[in-house]
Amino acid sequence: MSIPIAYNFRNLAVRKATTIMTALGISLTVAVLLAVLALLHGLETSLKSTGDPLHVLVLRKGANSELVSNFTRTGFQVLKTKAGIARDEAGNPLVSLEMVTVINLVSVDAPDGINVTVRGLEPVGIKMRKNLKLVAGRWFTPGRREVVVGQALVKRFPDVKMGKQLHFGTGDWDIVGVMASGQSAINSEIWADLNQLSSDQHRTEVLSSALVQATDAVAAQALVNRISQDQQLNMDAELETAYYEAQQSSGALIKGLGWFVAIVMAVGSCFAAMNTMYAAVARRSKEIGTLRVLGFSRLSILASFFTESVLLALLGGLIGCLLVLPLHGMTTGVGNFRTFSETDFNLTLTPRILMGGMVFAIIMGALGGLFPAWNAARKEILVALREG
Repeated sequence: MSIPIAYNFRNLAVRKATTIMTALGISLTVAVLLAVLALLHGLETSLKSTGDPLHVLVLRKGANSELVSNFTRTGFQVLKTKAGIARDEAGNPLVSLEMVTVINLVSVDAPDGINVTVRGLEPVGIKMRKNLKLVAGRWFTPGRREVVVGQALVKRFPDVKMGKQLHFGTGDWDIVGVMASGQSAINSEIWADLNQLSSDQHRTEVLSSALVQATDAVAAQALVNRISQDQQLNMDAELETAYYEAQQSSGALIKGLGWFVAIVMAVGSCFAAMNTMYAAVARRSKEIGTLRVLGFSRLSILASFFTESVLLALLGGLIGCLLVLPLHGMTTGVGNFRTFSETDFNLTLTPRILMGGMVFAIIMGALGGLFPAWNAARKEILVALREG
């Protein structure tokens, strides 16, 4: 015969202060873990959303990012002749020569400024990006000092607003549009006309990279091999998806630190739950003896106290989920170790992440309640009645 679960709920309600304090300790641990997971999921989603499986990124041999790569206009003319490159309606190859640099801008989180990526490209480069749209204003006009900024930058950088000017290079640039591309890293970039930006940066002949669109997935992989093996080009090529997946290493340090803090806090929460349950066992010795007299087995008592600890942890886990819910959709950013600039993205709480937080809370409750429950089950009837 098992002890009704209503007995556990009643005991938690009776010990309101202790229950609330222990639940809050568990909830803070869960909230920290969920915040880290939401941040990492947002970053991973942003980088995964940026790459296109039909796009091939071409960089200088040995370069691991566009910022440190060199690509000449002469090499670009050779690249455009490769087989397997898709073409537009007019028959022109879908190949975009691009230049990448960084500028320092003041953000809401960094009054001293943060590096932001500026990309110079031609209209074909805009056309090649799927799911890209203007949410305000218009595209820059070739030959003018005009820029279009990512939607995430508008939220985090006070100076990045429609109608304002950005000063970098040798002059001022008018912000004429705001662009958005789902949750991709494009939302963290500033785009300008390739020729105007390269002239401003005194890099008219040596730019950064080329983006190539293949006709299909097989052609994309063939282009990667063909370009990388071309001794005349002397360039490396990789799928754009692989390039952005490699940038997820930026979140490795955050993930490690977050898990370390969460585990340290979890140990403390486990001991708090354990102390709470040990105190409950000590105060309820007479109850335990009475339950034994009524015919409840040691196993029933162990299961009852163990269940009570898990219920306490579930309450803490639920509170932790509620505490972190306001973070969902919040825009933040982290430094990218490969691009030396910030990647902005939205924190994302998925049902799977929230469920993981609840499971984490249950584990804490189970670890914290096992030994007190075992201690309660081992009490002899006469000893328990005498202690009460």
